[in-house]
Order: sequence, then structure tokens, then C-alpha cells
Amino acid sequence: MLLGSQLRRLREARGITREAAGYSIRASESKISRMELGRVSFKTRDVEDLLTLYGITDEQERASLLSLAREANVAGWWHSYSDVLPNWFPTYVGLEGAASLIRVYEVQFVHGLLQTEQYARAVVSRGMRDADEADVERRVALRLERQKHLVDETAPEFHIVLDEAALRRPYGGRDVMRGQLQHLIDMSERPHVRLQVMPFGFGGHSGESGAFTILSFPESDLSDVVYLEQLTSALYLDKREDVAQYETAVRELQKDSPSPAESRDLLRGLLQLT
Repeated sequence: MLLGSQLRRLREARGITREAAGYSIRASESKISRMELGRVSFKTRDVEDLLTLYGITDEQERASLLSLAREANVAGWWHSYSDVLPNWFPTYVGLEGAASLIRVYEVQFVHGLLQTEQYARAVVSRGMRDADEADVERRVALRLERQKHLVDETAPEFHIVLDEAALRRPYGGRDVMRGQLQHLIDMSERPHVRLQVMPFGFGGHSGESGAFTILSFPESDLSDVVYLEQLTSALYLDKREDVAQYETAVRELQKDSPSPAESRDLLRGLLQLT
């Protein structure tokens, strides 16, 4: 998806149509569209031909994009969980693992990267009522596997605003919620985690459209991606004007929410009440 976004940007900068790009690699306009959306694999020869068409002659830039093409064709660890994953979610897991900064607003429940095993099991069981125990456990295992990236040496910056509703809505009973609240307190003390709570008392705020995630990447020329999860699918937005609106929303949420230290005190207060 990231490579496709780059190829689209290069094509549009040269004023080349998808039809012309497709002709250059002996493919259709729809094939170029699928490549730019990250929905098909990439042949190295096709990427080389497109870079030539787009006037990319700098060897370092070409090598970087061709390396990205090779990486795009390597199956990630999460593919071993494809039997329990909806077809639109593996893309997100890959982007999440590649991101250097993850900004989140969550309202329904605690974000997956911050869930305890017991809380995750309660959430998954609630969302997969017809699934057998084995499938639930595999989904929980995937969530725990994702969390490893948040505590390793290459962990991304993780900035999250949790609506108070996510903390008040019980999943799994009193002990599970107490464990989850304590885990949030502990994680919020990590230097790369910025956790804020949007309290009920604030009233209306810029997160009125619902939960969203903004993923940013270490390569400065790669565009940010906004992830919006729906009941049966997901949207991935990378157009500058779309991303800008969500960046404004998350900045306002951070500004309007209590500071991380104040939010930690709020979590401690909820823990005492649970």
C-alpha cells in the first residue's frame, strides 16, 4: 500500500494517466489502479519500468523503491493467522508494524495494543459470538503478538486519546477491568506512550465522528495513512486533504483532554472505584 501510494504520487507529478502507465508495463488501467491501492503484488520488472516512465533516474531513489517492492511481496508473520482474520485487517497489521508514530482516538473499548489478555479475550468473545474457542484464542494470540512491537527496541511513538466511555464499559467482569486499568496506568508511564483520557465532563469534542487511527512512517516521503474500521470492512485514507482533517481532530483531542499525568490520576481514580 505504501509503495502504491508512492507510485501514484510519482505518476501524478508527471501528468501520466493510468492508461499510459498500464501500457508501459503491458497491463490495463485497472491493474495500475490496483497496484496504487496496494491490492496486488508487485513484479520488480514492472516497478522498474514505471520508475523509468516517471523519470526516476537517481539510483538511490530507485533502489529504495525497488527494495520496498521486494518487501511488499514478503508475507508478514500475521499471515499465519489469516484463518481468523477478516480480509481487510492484514493490511492494517502490516502498516501498524511499519509505523514510527501511531495516533489513536478510541471510544468503544481499549485499543488492541493496550489490552490485557483477559480483557482481549472478553472483547473478542463478545464480537465473535458464533466462533469456537480455538478461533477466539487465535484472535487473542494475534492481538498479543501485535503488542510485542509496542515494547521492543524499535517501538513506535504511541499517542492515544481514550474516551472515558471505553473505560466505563465493562468487559469480562470486575477483576478483568481492574487488571486492564492497572495495565493502562503501567503502559502510560513508558516514555514512548502518551495516553490521555477524554472525560465525560468535557462534553462535545472533535472526535464526534468516532474512532480512528493515524499511522506515520519513518520515511519522510511516505504519506500518513488514516485507518477507519467498520463493521464489515475498513477504509484506508492517504490523500493529503483527508489526513489533514484527522490530524487536526487528534491535535484538538489532545489539547482538550487532561494531560498524560492528569489522565493517569483519572485512571487511578477509576481503579479505586472498580
